[in-house]
Amino acid sequence: MATTPIEIAQLEQRIETLEAKNAFQEDVIEQLNKEIAIHQASIAELKENMQFIAKRVKDMAPTNLVKAEDEPPPPHY
Repeated sequence: MATTPIEIAQLEQRIETLEAKNAFQEDVIEQLNKEIAIHQASIAELKENMQFIAKRVKDMAPTNLVKAEDEPPPPHY
């Protein structure tokens, strides 16, 4: 089966198109990987901040609570 110069040119064009698409996809994948890394770092920082805030709230909670027997009676008693 002989291939004509036109068929060869068409095949070359298809290969070039596929190579261009592949290069574009590789670039997009690399950009997405960088973006994911940035988001993962942000999420890790937010988790750390949430843990810190939760610990501070937990540490503060007992000191802010007053027992009923320690509270003075209302003025009308």
